[in-house]
Amino acid sequence: MAGERDLSKLLSGMRPELNAGRYVYATVEGEAPAGVAPVVTVREPEGLTLVVRQEEADAAGLSYDYVAGWITLRIHSALEAVGLTAAVAQALAQAELSCNVVAGFHHDHLFVPYERAEEAVEVLERLASAAEWDQSGG
Repeated sequence: MAGERDLSKLLSGMRPELNAGRYVYATVEGEAPAGVAPVVTVREPEGLTLVVRQEEADAAGLSYDYVAGWITLRIHSALEAVGLTAAVAQALAQAELSCNVVAGFHHDHLFVPYERAEEAVEVLERLASAAEWDQSGG
């Protein structure tokens, strides 16, 4: 099934879901250490960035300084869709919330400050409601 490309449908149907747990960004040389199962990896010239559960990072002795909540936008967004990341980032920025976005094949994933993750979900739900209202001609 192809992902959604229409921005108003993406926004109104995004259904943000807060995943359980605390997640951290760490970087290593080489590969992820044993016992660490990253939810995201990015290879850069400086090393391998890992997004992992905080308890796994602690157990492996990885250093980090950003603890995040992980929000999944439950709509299947097309990778070539235009505007979703910008609209989400703008709404969160207006609430003074940082956001690190990762696109998966099926969904977009947002990493926001852990202590404000529930607030971020509320911001996104308001954005979705406003888009739904606009779609209905409200």
